[in-house]
Amino acid sequence: MRILLTGASGFIGSALKSALERQGHQVVPVARRLGMDFNRMQCAADWLPLLVGIEAVINAVGIIAEGRGQRFDVIHHHAPQALFNACQQAGVRRVVQISALGADERAVTAYHLSKRAADDCLRRLPLDWFVLRPSLVYGKGGASSGLFMQLARLPLVPLVGSGEQPVQPLHVSDVVATVLRCLAVDGGQRSLDLVGPQVFSFAQWLQQMRSSQGLGAARFVHIPVPLALAACQLGRFISPLLQPDNLRMLQMGSTAAVEPLRDFLGRSPSAVAPPLFLSNEGAGHEL
Repeated sequence: MRILLTGASGFIGSALKSALERQGHQVVPVARRLGMDFNRMQCAADWLPLLVGIEAVINAVGIIAEGRGQRFDVIHHHAPQALFNACQQAGVRRVVQISALGADERAVTAYHLSKRAADDCLRRLPLDWFVLRPSLVYGKGGASSGLFMQLARLPLVPLVGSGEQPVQPLHVSDVVATVLRCLAVDGGQRSLDLVGPQVFSFAQWLQQMRSSQGLGAARFVHIPVPLALAACQLGRFISPLLQPDNLRMLQMGSTAAVEPLRDFLGRSPSAVAPPLFLSNEGAGHEL
């Protein structure tokens, strides 16, 4: 297939590009690093030239924080909405939208609300669409997992509040496998939460990351939530991941039933294992 892939230079997008090309698909990559300004792609007409000869579209574009001319409402909502409308006009029926777990009726942050807005736009179109909502995605090259790996190495590991926030991490190879399955099955019009088979507290998750680096049991220090939020007001200037809204999303937790994903893939997603933190390949699964 000839596939348009947005966000092709990102963590998930680059893993998708490699897997698609290994399967013999022709990938047309679209990304800011490749010269595409999504601020200029907010009308269907902007996308139509890129859709000539395209058989499927995968939207993997996303930002975790606003800045440098990038805004959630444009990157997550208006530009994807224009792309989806262009797909309808161009006759491209298969569209896979990579959203985020929590981009639903619970959404309160600008990140989740902008993702949900694009999801809703796609759901209204008469296309063979898939809306995939991943939980915390980990693997080699992930920005958030890289930050957490660094955090887990500290002699004294800071935790927000109790550290009991539930997370259900998913390896990037299982995101890739799900997208490939979306391209292969008949029909569409399905929303699917992407989660791993294990639920961890955030403290346990940091310990998993610490163990994967050959380090012993962590010593934690608990930071009250109000103090952590205040620190994020300064930390966001150091790292885009240190945003107050990201902390609020952590407090909400990130879990869902794994059975729908297991049934869709025909297998369970990968259990957490030390080698997976430093790899984008699955634990013996065919992609």
